[in-house]
Amino acid sequence: MQLLTEKTAFITGAGKGIGRATALALANEGVNVGLIARTEADLVKLTAEIKSLRGRASFAVADVSDLAQVEAAIEKLTNELGTADILINNAGIGTYGPFLELDPEDWKRVIDVNLMGMYYVTRTVLPQMIKKNGGDIINISSSSGLRGTAGSSAYSASKFGVLGMTESLSQEVRKHNIRVFALTPSRVVTELTFKEGETDQQKEKFMQPEDLAEYMVAQLKLHPRIFIPTSSQWATNPF
Repeated sequence: MQLLTEKTAFITGAGKGIGRATALALANEGVNVGLIARTEADLVKLTAEIKSLRGRASFAVADVSDLAQVEAAIEKLTNELGTADILINNAGIGTYGPFLELDPEDWKRVIDVNLMGMYYVTRTVLPQMIKKNGGDIINISSSSGLRGTAGSSAYSASKFGVLGMTESLSQEVRKHNIRVFALTPSRVVTELTFKEGETDQQKEKFMQPEDLAEYMVAQLKLHPRIFIPTSSQWATNPF
């Protein structure tokens, strides 16, 4: 097991849900956290919370589907926190409906954020890790990246793509001591998975963002000579 103290992590989709929980969990481990999201108010609030806990944090507002915005965000975070040891690719959206009823622009937007966005961020950060000869990249896919379901064509396509990119990249960068993990969780209770009329008691049966954050911290603490390329996380008893 390795300590994470004084490492630097960049996290996308950091303002809410899984990204927010992961930022707090890593900050509690002594990691300097660079936060990326589209909503500045969320980032300001989270940065203040981390600093109140004596953690070190910085943020940059960016839409990950825009390469220029990504490059500017990574430059800002690097200048303020240093180069990345850890990258958490978490930013994502979901649009659902029958295949022929989804607007092509909405379908494309899901791919642009969930897959192209992950590519843009990784492409921008990876040279830092190669130069260091080490690092960790965690890509958040989904159980929908393992099995498509009716009405999820865009989301599933993006998450299947994440797994393909992860596996290929992992093989390329192992020689640089860079570990690339993919997570395929089933439902995690966030704003993205909100179900109208669902009670708090029902939601509690499913995974919470803090659960996935705890799992990622455990993965990152593994000795650098070992990693788990792809792993699934399920709720124990959601019935």
